[in-house]
Amino acid sequence: MNDALITNLMQNALSTLMWIVGPMLAAAIIIGVIVSLIQTLTSIQDQTFSFAPRVIAIFVMFLITFPWILRVLLTFAASLFSDFSPYLK
Repeated sequence: MNDALITNLMQNALSTLMWIVGPMLAAAIIIGVIVSLIQTLTSIQDQTFSFAPRVIAIFVMFLITFPWILRVLLTFAASLFSDFSPYLK
């Protein structure tokens, strides 16, 4: 297995990871900014108030995007295992 093949495999794996994590990360960032603005405007400095909405948003986004995530992972795994011979050299 040469360096180009390993680099290509790692690039595909990281690209797939970014596509999967992207929607949940975006939801966490948006909810985090909104909660931070509310905390600043109301002077509430409770850690639970900033943590709980982000966890709920990430969980809801995961539930919404789960079928799509599953398709992306199955496509990646199928492309990886469809021709396994280059990885054995």
